[in-house]
Amino acid sequence: QVQLVESGGGLVQAGGSLRLSCAASGSTFSTYTMGWFRRAAGKEREFAAAISRSGTTYSAESVKDRFTISRDNAKNTVYLQMNSLKPEDTAVYYCAVSSLVGVTTSPRMYNSWGQGTQVTVSS
Repeated sequence: QVQLVESGGGLVQAGGSLRLSCAASGSTFSTYTMGWFRRAAGKEREFAAAISRSGTTYSAESVKDRFTISRDNAKNTVYLQMNSLKPEDTAVYYCAVSSLVGVTTSPRMYNSWGQGTQVTVSS
């Protein structure tokens, strides 16, 4: 099973930026689709962005044009660059691994999850 460790969360003012990183174990990282999800307090987990092994990306409408997902297969790492942050982006952010070839927004299609990193955006 792939082990995932997120980092890069923290406290930022509205309008600011953060870059989340997710480091994966194992030698088959390049074959996976990677996703970022988030869960705000009292809310359901929601999809944020995903990137396939070929580099195809897809982002939720709520973060489109503000968040960018990317990957560095040489470093076994996926990133989420978050710009123009809003208080409603406050959540615990999780990265996850899917064995599907293409991007998917369904958390049920992801096999392994990281422990999460807290992002707090102050107004």
